[in-house]
Amino acid sequence: MTVPVSSTYRLQLCGPSSGSGFTFADAENLLDYLDDLGVSHLYLSPILTAAQGSSHGYDVTDPTTVSSELGGPDGLARLSAAARARGMGLVVDIVPNHVGVGRPEENAWWWDVLQYGRNSEYATYFDIDWDLDGGRIVLPLLDSDDDVADLTVDGNVLRLGDLVLPIAPGTGEGTGAQVHDRQHYRLVGWRRGPCGYRRFFAISTLAGLRQEDRAVFDASHAEIARWFREGLVDGVRVDHPDGLADPCGYLAWLRDLLGPTAWIVIEKILAVDEALEPTLPVAGTTGYDVLREIGGVFIDPSGESTLTELAESAGAAYHLLPAMRADLKIRAAIGTLGSELRRLRRALAATAGADHPLVPTAVAALLSHVGVYRCDYPGLAAILPEAMAKTQAALPHLGSGLQIIATALARGGQAAVRLQQLCGAVTAKAVEDCLCYRDARLVSLNEVGGDARRLGVGAAEFHHRAAIRARSWPHTMTTLSTHDTKRGEDVRARIGVLSQVPSLWAEFIARAHTIAPPPDVATAQFLWQNIFGVWPVSGQVDGQLRDRLHAYTEKAMREAAWHTSWNDPNSSFEDAVHRWLDAVLDGPLATELTALVVRLNPHAESDALGQKLLALTVPGIPDVYQGTELWDDSLVDPDNRRPVDYAARRAALKALRHPKIRVVSAALRLRRTHPECFGGGDYVPLLASGPAADHIVAFRRGEHVLVATTRWTVRLEHTGWGRTTLALPDGSWTDTFTGCVASGPTPAVELFADLPVVLLERDRG
Repeated sequence: MTVPVSSTYRLQLCGPSSGSGFTFADAENLLDYLDDLGVSHLYLSPILTAAQGSSHGYDVTDPTTVSSELGGPDGLARLSAAARARGMGLVVDIVPNHVGVGRPEENAWWWDVLQYGRNSEYATYFDIDWDLDGGRIVLPLLDSDDDVADLTVDGNVLRLGDLVLPIAPGTGEGTGAQVHDRQHYRLVGWRRGPCGYRRFFAISTLAGLRQEDRAVFDASHAEIARWFREGLVDGVRVDHPDGLADPCGYLAWLRDLLGPTAWIVIEKILAVDEALEPTLPVAGTTGYDVLREIGGVFIDPSGESTLTELAESAGAAYHLLPAMRADLKIRAAIGTLGSELRRLRRALAATAGADHPLVPTAVAALLSHVGVYRCDYPGLAAILPEAMAKTQAALPHLGSGLQIIATALARGGQAAVRLQQLCGAVTAKAVEDCLCYRDARLVSLNEVGGDARRLGVGAAEFHHRAAIRARSWPHTMTTLSTHDTKRGEDVRARIGVLSQVPSLWAEFIARAHTIAPPPDVATAQFLWQNIFGVWPVSGQVDGQLRDRLHAYTEKAMREAAWHTSWNDPNSSFEDAVHRWLDAVLDGPLATELTALVVRLNPHAESDALGQKLLALTVPGIPDVYQGTELWDDSLVDPDNRRPVDYAARRAALKALRHPKIRVVSAALRLRRTHPECFGGGDYVPLLASGPAADHIVAFRRGEHVLVATTRWTVRLEHTGWGRTTLALPDGSWTDTFTGCVASGPTPAVELFADLPVVLLERDRG
């Protein structure tokens, strides 16, 4: 397997039409810097042709071509050759689950299906519900059903504003509404609910592909196969395989297509108690599981009760969070994903040969008891029957509906597949897109793959999971920040410090709500932690930060869906919250918040350095998200896709005074020097001794590398290290950050005299 030697470095590419632009040529111009930093592989966001103006590339419109806006196939070839000349490689993000159909004229496959219906050669490429409307594809693209009357005929297309749709041959006579009635599709208001094709979650502009059909797989992967055949690319990151009909079968085909040496990692979001299916022909996941472990080990569990009390002061009992999670999943299944649920019901009835009015309710309730994205992987066979048992026990009246579900699942086929696809979508909409914006106990824990019910990760759990990963998935990806994280790694680190000072935070919130009463306490508590996370140490809030906070506030309010939502915005509530935010930014609270940030920021930076070093040295292949080699204050997308100042990073790498880039460059260079320690070397926890032993997390990688970091430094600031020591293995060890040499039992006060982290290399000989 062609495994990245030291690390990947994620670059978010986009064409000039997106408003900024970062192309293959721009990436090529960074190669010298990334090589000096210690990176071995560029990790590119999707590079196939996407919707015009796309800022992310996940709305691929032509899977057969490399985006001309990014530089086309020639630009990709030049970038690959330039990287190869430096001994570097490329990893590319691929999107098998869906394609962009927001502008039908940009997607030739979709356009052809809309024009010719079932007679299109691409009719089987998409997961279309042909039975929903008598063979017409229901397109929820209008503001209201009445907008059909405003359609106009323009030659061989129908138009409504920017919307352009094809007209089937011989059906173009009459008014727009009359022509529309003769088409293979039917336009409806997007708020009504019905949709005639499988979507990516509930996004109607992203239509699902039927990768279970070999012809579809071959057509949509021909260009990807060329990259490997011509030696342009070394690996792929597979976006959302859980959305496919058969993830295991798809990944087997992908491995066969790309060859045994391709590095394949998958965006598999694992529950805390879920192991990655061991039979998958991949190197591992994209690292959300490791992100949870690394961030969690810096959370101080002693702050749990006070933070819980503070969260409950907003009006909700925190122990009811699991019930809220279950309720949100049921609401997502019946409401947001109601179209998918209705299609599943028809498949269940057809397969079982029976139906019952309670089947939709039974499905929704059943999925609320499934704690993973999908449970049809071989190693998860016990989950669904257990969920059925819990559903039956909690809601006995659903027994008839559950029996129909079980009967259909016993026969397999479309019913079983659609249940699993709905399961993942329900989890994403309920947890990632809603609960993560409601839970305000400690928002740094509210991440993809996280579990906010667990306040942190103990050292024992951290070490054991790392040791298992070293044995089972040594080449999985590890990460701290991605294009999908709810907030950047350094923002999470600062928010995490609140677990060490919960009373101080509670006092601040009490004063803040007295000085600037919020329209809604629960909303304010959530926003306050995020404001704290990005607040500048200088206290100077410029116009850009103000705009970013207002944009984040809008997204957070609508995702939480307490008082407003994307589908039904409550302008009066939103305006009140925005006025409150301005009052915070411009009033006396700004001074108080600055003082608190100044006081706690050294501890935040300490944790940020600690988690960065762990991410770069624990078992797995680390990814550095663009720009995070220096402090980064990003919030959720699109905030985390802002342009990166690489001139500043080049200067910082040259000077090597910034602590974070010192950590990143030293760790990546050491990975190059000792691939035997990181590529397959063992992982051995090291135990400190003394009164502050719990403040050290340390381990050995292979025979030549030792890693140690401090944690919970607020308490440590008061108690000091005392006689705490870390016994180093035999030999003499040099700290790659400072050049200091140590051996044997070493006092912690000496070990961490310069930085809160150490990266020791055993001296040769």
